[in-house]
Amino acid sequence: MDQTPYDLSSRILVYQEKFDLIFENIIKELVEVDAQNPQITEAAHSLRDALSYNAFDGKKSRGMMVICSLDFLKNGNVTNSEVDKALCLGWCVEILQAVFLVADDIMDRSEIRRGKPCWYKKCGLRAINDTYLMEQCIYALIDKHFMNEPYLVDLYKSFHRITYLTAMGQELDMLASEPNGNFTIRNFTEDKYKSIVKYKTAYYSFYLPVSLGMILANIKDMKLYAEVENILMKLGELFQIQDDYLDCYGDPAKIGKVGRDIEDGKCSWLIVQALRLASTEELLLLESNYGNENPTCVKIVKDLYVNLGLKEIFKKFEEECYTELLTLINKYENDFPKGLFLILLQKIYKRDK
Repeated sequence: MDQTPYDLSSRILVYQEKFDLIFENIIKELVEVDAQNPQITEAAHSLRDALSYNAFDGKKSRGMMVICSLDFLKNGNVTNSEVDKALCLGWCVEILQAVFLVADDIMDRSEIRRGKPCWYKKCGLRAINDTYLMEQCIYALIDKHFMNEPYLVDLYKSFHRITYLTAMGQELDMLASEPNGNFTIRNFTEDKYKSIVKYKTAYYSFYLPVSLGMILANIKDMKLYAEVENILMKLGELFQIQDDYLDCYGDPAKIGKVGRDIEDGKCSWLIVQALRLASTEELLLLESNYGNENPTCVKIVKDLYVNLGLKEIFKKFEEECYTELLTLINKYENDFPKGLFLILLQKIYKRDK
């Protein structure tokens, strides 16, 4: 599938503008009918508020990835109808992201998300039920816009599968922090970390939106899906490692939250590297202080990170990852436009938010 040159960058701006503009229509579609039912009007308005608060204010990179994938696969020859369908699925992805983030914030007892109070901080434990409602909105949109499409079942299967895999990743993440109620950083291995990243982040952040673009482009070769998945998993791993670094060293004003991986005892890339490099004395310090809310304990861990040179190790690792991915992508010779992979790689390389 040879790619002819075309200016995707200018069209991305158009897609982004349209993507933002249709959000109000998406909300209206989802709540309009129920809002007119006096028995559930209040609940419908509450759902509207949950969607508006949690789905719109992100970077929207996952949602936009659907239309960008379709555009690449069709060499820019997309119809208005195809654009509309891709943007609709993009919002399905963004709503799924909102579901995961609201639940994650409750489990991690987070305070800030995207520069404002976490949803559960505003509405309490009702936020749990809001995640159920928001997830069902995904299938309501699919039913409304894709009921007569031959790939309808593929869309259902994709969202069900990725939601399940991501929930399994979240389960791994929680178990790593509190295995049977007996927290110990000795459980934090490279293999465990990679499993958490693969399932909690990479599938829904990279594979889902690209695979949806492939479905819209009528690609049926399952071997191609598997090969695309392989590269996207590696991109997803780099993305999460950057997230872990930013949790500790990022500017809260830029990343939209205050990092809590140390306090919450998360199996993050930084602690895994620290365990690999620490002396016996440093290991004892990590064991005594990691996963503790006390600011003094957090400072001890951060000071150890400095002493171990983790900032410099991360920067070197990011460069090596970038080079390896660039080589892997440039060697890719199958029926998929590798330019999409290159755009995704450039987008996350040295990101600071």
